[in-house]
Amino acid sequence: MAINLDAIKAKLNQLQTSNNRTSNLWKPEPGKQIIRIVPYQHRKDNPFNELYFHYDLGKKNFLSPVTHGRPDPVVEFSEKLKSSGNSDEWKLGKKMEPKMRTYVPVLIRGKESEGVKFWGFGKLVYQELLGVIADPDYGDITDPMNGRDILVEFTPAEGPGQFPKTAIRVKPNVTALTEDKNIMDAVANNQPNLSDIFKEPSYDELKEALALWLNPEGEETTDPASTPAESVAEKKEPVTTGVNKVDDVGAAFDDLFND
Repeated sequence: MAINLDAIKAKLNQLQTSNNRTSNLWKPEPGKQIIRIVPYQHRKDNPFNELYFHYDLGKKNFLSPVTHGRPDPVVEFSEKLKSSGNSDEWKLGKKMEPKMRTYVPVLIRGKESEGVKFWGFGKLVYQELLGVIADPDYGDITDPMNGRDILVEFTPAEGPGQFPKTAIRVKPNVTALTEDKNIMDAVANNQPNLSDIFKEPSYDELKEALALWLNPEGEETTDPASTPAESVAEKKEPVTTGVNKVDDVGAAFDDLFND
């Protein structure tokens, strides 16, 4: 039997995407680190990028197309379940909603030569950072000449049922981003693009993943390296199939997609 070249190419692309993601994302290590949020080269008016993800959908994580204002079959199915009038289906539909995670470009102090990375965080850190920037005593902490560094303290989960904690403190002193022209040039002109790190799946890909999630018989195990693991570790309520896949849920899927 001849080798399946399409399968080989698909696996190569999967591994390359995983390597690209790993090298361009930053996750705080246990303890304290200092970083600097920098202007985002590909959208200079706002460094905060709100991305929406489906977690553990058929053992994979997917960027939701709603991130870019496009239709998402999982969201459509979620809305149908929530409007069914059945409390269990409403709960399942609520869990299936995509979860937001915010990413900002950062330089890691002491590792500036490694270039810009993306730091992803949840709602609480996002709100705290926005609150600091909105405070006139601080203002634009991302300004390359008059911005401020941030102390990030990360505490891993201490045991079962516990969650990791991220605390931040914006430094009071205004400082320049760097005096190194090469680093400044890399920040301004050589940043990775988030759209290359998190690929948006097609409508049909998500529809197929949803169908497999509802009916997992024969589903293949997915390589964990192909998913944004740093997001899975910190999300508080993973999407699960805890509600029984009763006939009426399957019927709702058929009704929505098999007209």
